[in-house]
Amino acid sequence: MADITAAMVKDLREKTGVGMMDCKAALAATNGDMDAAVDWLRAKGLAKAAKKSTRVAAEGLIGVAVEGTSGALVEVNSETDFVARNEKFQAMVADIAKLALKADGDTEKLKIAHYPGSKHAVAEYVAEMVASIGENMGVRRTAVVSVNDGVIGSYMHNQVVPGLGKIGVIVALESTGNKDELSQFGRMLAMHIAATNPVALDLAGVPKETIEREKAILAEKNVGKPEKVLEKIMESGLKSYAKENCLLEQAYVHDGAKSVSQALAEVANKAGAPVKLAAYVRMQLGEGIEKKEDDFAAEVAKAAAV
Repeated sequence: MADITAAMVKDLREKTGVGMMDCKAALAATNGDMDAAVDWLRAKGLAKAAKKSTRVAAEGLIGVAVEGTSGALVEVNSETDFVARNEKFQAMVADIAKLALKADGDTEKLKIAHYPGSKHAVAEYVAEMVASIGENMGVRRTAVVSVNDGVIGSYMHNQVVPGLGKIGVIVALESTGNKDELSQFGRMLAMHIAATNPVALDLAGVPKETIEREKAILAEKNVGKPEKVLEKIMESGLKSYAKENCLLEQAYVHDGAKSVSQALAEVANKAGAPVKLAAYVRMQLGEGIEKKEDDFAAEVAKAAAV
């Protein structure tokens, strides 16, 4: 029997897009013959996934899972929203969200985690689903927040079933205060974040290049003004930017008369202890993925010309 090396398994995986365990099994079954192993995978229906792996998968679902003082989000993509309504796909995303709680926000760690009720890792199980359902799919990213003492608030927008939807938010509130008060506020704050999509917690957390761009815009608008005047304009302009884009400075969507930081101070009084907004994550389905836009009119015209 041929010695199956890690390099051979890696090579076959790159050629077919199939999971490592299945690639190893294929090479073992074919005595290390690479071409025969590809055929073996095709015969098993597993190599179908490879043909679909180049197709854009920008639909799918965001999944959320909260357990104790930890919360996780995961994005699992598919090619069409139709598959996102498939019960098997939904069950898979829900399972992966639960596994994400132990992945510490590491997507690669999540992909190699054992998928429950199977002999496969998560990535390999997803590859099987690709072959079964017939669309490209993938675990794109994950994130985790946690606190030592406090609560995790969560909210799912455009929810299709509990815990699965299009925009997911998790919020970590650190506090020894009343957990019922904290939980209620945590959900409301998560809803606020879903609606406003803040850039950062505060101005200090805004990327440096974003701050420099804002300053450049202000400088362009106020060309020729004295330096001291320009400094005050910059300071005022950045404060205005923070009110629109930084979570703690934003007007609270549930009560526009107060900022989020003021709402946070109020809940601290109700909860009976200081409350710190330790972390938050907002995850929107497909953000950053370049989707292919079909020109339906052009397709019709082309068909009419045939």
